[in-house]
Amino acid sequence: MQTSIVIMAAGKGTRMHSTLPKVLHKICGKPMLFYIIREALKVSDDVHVVLSHQAAMIEERLKQDFDNLHFHLQDLQNFPGTGGALMQQGSKKLLDTKYNRILILNGDMPLIYEDILKNLLRVNAPMVLGILELQDPSGYGRILMDGDCVKGIVEEKDCTQVEKKIKKVNAGIYVVDKKLLQEFIPTLENQNAQQEYYLTDIVQKGVQKGVEIKVFMGDVESFMGVNSKLDLCNAQEIMLQRLRKKAMLNGVIMHLPHTIYLEEDVEFVGECELQEGVRIIGKSVIEESVIKSHSVIEESVIKNSDVGPLAHIRPKSIIKDSHIGNFVEVKAGDLEGVKAGHLSYLGDCEIKKGSNIGAGVITCNYDGKNKHKTWIGENVFVGSDSQIIAPVKIDSEVLIGAGSTISKDCNMGDLVLSRVEQKNIAKGYYKFFKGK
Repeated sequence: MQTSIVIMAAGKGTRMHSTLPKVLHKICGKPMLFYIIREALKVSDDVHVVLSHQAAMIEERLKQDFDNLHFHLQDLQNFPGTGGALMQQGSKKLLDTKYNRILILNGDMPLIYEDILKNLLRVNAPMVLGILELQDPSGYGRILMDGDCVKGIVEEKDCTQVEKKIKKVNAGIYVVDKKLLQEFIPTLENQNAQQEYYLTDIVQKGVQKGVEIKVFMGDVESFMGVNSKLDLCNAQEIMLQRLRKKAMLNGVIMHLPHTIYLEEDVEFVGECELQEGVRIIGKSVIEESVIKSHSVIEESVIKNSDVGPLAHIRPKSIIKDSHIGNFVEVKAGDLEGVKAGHLSYLGDCEIKKGSNIGAGVITCNYDGKNKHKTWIGENVFVGSDSQIIAPVKIDSEVLIGAGSTISKDCNMGDLVLSRVEQKNIAKGYYKFFKGK
């Protein structure tokens, strides 16, 4: 049966103690809401997102990744609470959806995935609750059962001391026939401690009407809600485990994988190797390459190369068939067939095959107002501790002596030296240290 999906993401998320909307807090480089929407779209072509707090910011961010969502604005002032999230703006009528079965999800459950949603939707009943059994159920609404039948849900704020001991809890996930929601949502009231419209009240209404209500027992990991920055940290660690596992199953070698940080958009091609402490973020592609210990790759492409240890490849870099050694930083660099063994900064540059960059070489790309480009041809040897002041072009087959400052273009075949003449003062040592 085809299903519409409604994702509730209107809350303020006060427990995050942040000015950023809770659902935009990132897990492995993406807003937590991204993951829920991505998985929802795998099982439905009718996905609705309910917003309120900083709605324009959230909608704008989501449109960077998705173009097929329906957005709704919840009236938190007049209809607060999870029940209010299902109401049309300005009335208590149910949101308009495409299909006659509706799956309701929370926007702070980033670890949910396609298969568990499909299993939930296979449960055949007019109303299905996603539930968990927790040793510490604090913070969750408790499920009241009569044998195998649900007889109600009580929010923790309204629980008695006896009800607080119940370990079966509401995960905040529901599958409900649309006709039941059309009947129940307009009848919701806010006569409770928080004066909110609780979606959980539809369960009690269903019980009173004799509706068959089944439960789907989820796992703690997949149904985990993020309400604090501690939760955010725990959710990210689980997501990292998934990303690492996926990469290793596809042929990536990892040393001490628990020390490696990856983001959602990172792509591996062929057999790659990541040593301990590596961090790869953004839309990076690593192809047939080795990233050595404690190196950072940001928004860059690495092909048939080795990088590190302790190298930093900053955004917009393309490195092919190259060796980038320890303490080398590349930013917006296009390097092909290059050796840069150690202690260099190569920013806003293009360097061709066969060229060697000595220790301590820097491209001086920023004049305080603008960035400028350095172009280095094939088979260029740049001696250690040289400064290349952009904009400048160094043609192929140029030899630059160590300690040179290059501020003019260099022609093919040049030997380029730019040094202050050395002075040796005879017996200067003894004169300096006389009497010491």
